[in-house]
Amino acid sequence: MRWWRFFFFSLLGLILSICVACAAANVQNTASDNAPTVVPSQPKSSPKPSISPSPIALPPETAAIVASAGPKGLYNPPRGDVRLLVISDLNSAYGSTDYDPEVDQGLALIPFWQPDLVVCGGDMVAGQDPRLTQANMKAMWTAFDQRIAAPMRRAKVPFGFTVGNHDASSALGVRGQFLFQTERDVTAAFWKQPEHDPGVQFVDRNDFPFFYTFEHKDIFFLVWDGSSSKISKEKLAWVEKSLASPKAQQAKMRILLGHLPLYGVAIGRDEPGEVLENADQLRAMLEKYKVSTYISGHHHAYYPAHKGKLQLLHMGILGAGPRPLIEGNVPPGKSLTVVDINFNGPELTTYTTYDMQTLQLIQYDQLPRFLTAHNGMILRRDVDNLNASEQTACEQKLSREQCAA
Repeated sequence: MRWWRFFFFSLLGLILSICVACAAANVQNTASDNAPTVVPSQPKSSPKPSISPSPIALPPETAAIVASAGPKGLYNPPRGDVRLLVISDLNSAYGSTDYDPEVDQGLALIPFWQPDLVVCGGDMVAGQDPRLTQANMKAMWTAFDQRIAAPMRRAKVPFGFTVGNHDASSALGVRGQFLFQTERDVTAAFWKQPEHDPGVQFVDRNDFPFFYTFEHKDIFFLVWDGSSSKISKEKLAWVEKSLASPKAQQAKMRILLGHLPLYGVAIGRDEPGEVLENADQLRAMLEKYKVSTYISGHHHAYYPAHKGKLQLLHMGILGAGPRPLIEGNVPPGKSLTVVDINFNGPELTTYTTYDMQTLQLIQYDQLPRFLTAHNGMILRRDVDNLNASEQTACEQKLSREQCAA
């Protein structure tokens, strides 16, 4: 009997021990199931700091010129959709292979303005002298390449230009021959060498560098040989055909480059032979094909003007021999112009013109409101019409028709 009790209580104790152990294990497992799952943390990458665009590092020579303009440095206008740097009349005395400091200074500022295209109104060398030999002409173009063209090629800035009377005059002799044929031959040979490619996108280069067309950023450029006062009927027919072409008319803007202007602006140049013949007829043709702006040189005086629907940018000079305007008391000086083009802006073009001897801006109100040239009146770019007293003054010099805006 004792043995049976002993066996019974031992078995009961074993069963109770097993039950307690199982209950404890179940509690532990339940607690483990209800505990939050811990995932090893992943390293988070730090957000990249926003980097503000830093200004372009200018070459030391450029930076020095910019700083010399004053405490605030050289003014840089708001940039348009397209920016042109317009220069003209770079040459020095006949036969010279050197250039004035303002030429070097203007080119040194290209990294500051960052133009899409450099445009020149002619007279890149100092020809138009019968005493100059072919070797003289080649030496001048070599100097031009070293000082002006090669730096632009290295900077990958396209160069659109027209020839001037000191580059390759188209003046004719009594028998209809070019008086400066050798200069024209040397000039053409220079520009047709592949290493002297100006980098523009040609449309028609059959008579390059005298008459040609190119396009740049939806602007159609036509260049005519305005190195003398006459353009032949044959060439004017080519001009009309080019401007009427789909390529020209579908462009957002059309610009003409030539050396002689349509109307006189400078003392000593306001006379027949120093402007293009039949100015009003030429202007009517350009307006017909919606040419926006005619850029010219030769008169060595800056005057932003308009007549009818045509803008007239008479370029100042960087080389030797600045001239005063035919009216007003503005002293002669050397200048260049930055043209910013805004296709959708209230004004298609904005001019910023610098006096390259002082690096100060030339404001419109420093210039005469209008000029009465021998062949017609032109208005300053920001002036719409003459007032009554101005109209009277104009008609004392010119006809009423010539005084029309």
